[in-house]
Amino acid sequence: MSSTVSWVRQHRLTSFFVLAYLVSWTPWAFDAAGMSLGTPFFPGGPLVAALVVIPLADGRRGFRALGSRLVRWRVGWAWYVVALGLPVLMVLVTGVVSSWLGAPAPDLSSVVWGDVALVLALRMVNPTDSALGEEPGFRGYALPHLQDRLSPLAAAGVLGVLTAGWHLPLVALGNLGWIGIPSTVVITVLYVWVFDRTGGSLLLAMLFHASQGAFTFGMLGFDSADEDLAASVYFAVLVVAAVAVVVLDRAAWHRAPASAVDTEPGTEPDTEPAGAGR
Repeated sequence: MSSTVSWVRQHRLTSFFVLAYLVSWTPWAFDAAGMSLGTPFFPGGPLVAALVVIPLADGRRGFRALGSRLVRWRVGWAWYVVALGLPVLMVLVTGVVSSWLGAPAPDLSSVVWGDVALVLALRMVNPTDSALGEEPGFRGYALPHLQDRLSPLAAAGVLGVLTAGWHLPLVALGNLGWIGIPSTVVITVLYVWVFDRTGGSLLLAMLFHASQGAFTFGMLGFDSADEDLAASVYFAVLVVAAVAVVVLDRAAWHRAPASAVDTEPGTEPDTEPAGAGR
């Protein structure tokens, strides 16, 4: 047991990602073998992985760090607008551009915004949904440890690839188009930007994710063929948004990794993003 704990401490990120994949992908393997576990994919794998790895690798300090990120709400009202509004804006822009390419004009008359708000709230508290199921693990736990070793932009790239790979069963199951894989890589830049610019607020990352799934292309009146077009346009919109935040907010991406900062002997480098605790 002690050797296992020691290995996890030395390879906490590897342990986290392997376990996140294993927990989420296991129902897919059973489903492929004709033995359903009730769901072909478990979105809460990253949350489970974090809750398993933290006590082994980080102990109470790790739970305190994760908890402090979760309740970090004093970030300025503008960031709430960004977290909740940017995903909606990107869908609306996607709808307008798609209409220029032959899809019908977006129809918002049937959108019940109260239902959108309810879905958003439920996604924040449902561990089997992607907002709560993914964010405490991917952004709340893995990202700060990646930024201990890498610059914010490099950390976003690595996390984006690993997060996109985690979604592969959804492509095989037909729940996500192939364009969703590169889209996941690109949107991670926006997640990291929001997370870092709010001092490491997991709460804001969860709000961003919940908003992303609460307002969808289907609400614009698109049919399945239109949604295929919209998914490709959405990828282009994500690229433009990601490039914009990297170019226009350069200060957010030029922080040195924590491991490059001198620390006193016997201490660990600070893994909090720049501005944490402010």
